[in-house]
Amino acid sequence: MMTVSVAIPCYKSARTIVPVVDELRRVFAARPEYDYQIILVNDYPEDDTFDVIESICRQDRKVVGVNLSRNFGQTVAKMAALPYVKGEVLVYMDDDGQHPADQIFRLVEKVQEGYDVVYARFPHKRHSAFKRFTSWLNGKVLELNGTKPKGITLSSYYALGPTAIAALRRYKSPFPSMGGYLAHVARRYANVEMEHRDRLEGQSNYTLRKMLGLWLTGFTNFSTVPLRFAVVLGTLFAGVGFLAAVVVVIRKILDPSIAAGFTTSIALQLGIGGMIMLLLGLCGEYIGRIYMTVSNMPQYEVRRTVNTGEEEDGHGQ
Repeated sequence: MMTVSVAIPCYKSARTIVPVVDELRRVFAARPEYDYQIILVNDYPEDDTFDVIESICRQDRKVVGVNLSRNFGQTVAKMAALPYVKGEVLVYMDDDGQHPADQIFRLVEKVQEGYDVVYARFPHKRHSAFKRFTSWLNGKVLELNGTKPKGITLSSYYALGPTAIAALRRYKSPFPSMGGYLAHVARRYANVEMEHRDRLEGQSNYTLRKMLGLWLTGFTNFSTVPLRFAVVLGTLFAGVGFLAAVVVVIRKILDPSIAAGFTTSIALQLGIGGMIMLLLGLCGEYIGRIYMTVSNMPQYEVRRTVNTGEEEDGHGQ
């Protein structure tokens, strides 16, 4: 019998996680050839979400509860599930009911065909226009810097095979970018089309600030493309500056009465100065991440777990 682990990052989901787990149980009950493990990682310990998770865990020993010490973000919450995974296939899904649990075996069976990573693709997403646009932009950013396979549509509902699971377990960066990391260790990707559901309640918790942080992590992790872009841009500006200087000198020689271009000079200085500050900030971002990585900054800290055998022991990773 194959065991499938389902990891669900939970954020303010006290009122939605019970129906999501109940549907998963019903789906697996209809497929006795599969066993299941459900890992619920609470990424917002300030409300009563983990109380609900503990209640679920008491009713079903196959459900694991993990309570993080603070809000670390969805990607880190996904990483926090990995030490507890027992299944041959790992499926990540959301806590809001938008991912169809009754379609989970389409992802699992695709992995069984030999694929490392299988993403659900939703032709008609039930998101706001802002969320659809930012998701599309995030995909383009990752494709631009080579950390997303071309032709593959990303989503937060996806399945991983044994190779991908083992690779992610070795990934200890305090700034995790799971998609970028997997792009360097996995080669076989696939999409499976599914219907996207309405949220059980509420709206997406992804703000523009959070999306900008996600883009920055995805753009700078596992790629030197931004630094190469900085070199190209610096060379371009240097070339333009040199040509402008030559033109100014020649015009002055040909017509000494021409006044110096004060406005042009100020505009060029502001433009070039702003670009230099931007590129210095980009380099600083890389250096800061290097510093925190070599300082052994943990990805997360666990406050409490349930059904893991280490219920009272908080630990970092």
